[in-house]
Amino acid sequence: MTASPLVPVPIPDRVAAMIGACMPIHVLQAEVDAECAAREVHRLRGPLSGESRAAREHALSALASANKVLAAYNPGLTVRPRRSGSAPYGV
Repeated sequence: MTASPLVPVPIPDRVAAMIGACMPIHVLQAEVDAECAAREVHRLRGPLSGESRAAREHALSALASANKVLAAYNPGLTVRPRRSGSAPYGV
């Protein structure tokens, strides 16, 4: 038996707004921060200079802080840095 991969389905803006209205503002901010940090971590990969390495460490720190808030609210909301060819963030 093979498992089919999950297919991301777009959420209409009105539905996303209704979901967001039910969540505390600090959780919504943490979700945005985690997404931005995950993109930055993905962008800064491979052989890095000293400044780029420091920027990557800062992005990883920001991602960890945002994930801590998200996990306290709902562990399923945590975000991981994306790998090439993998599913979208948070999936």
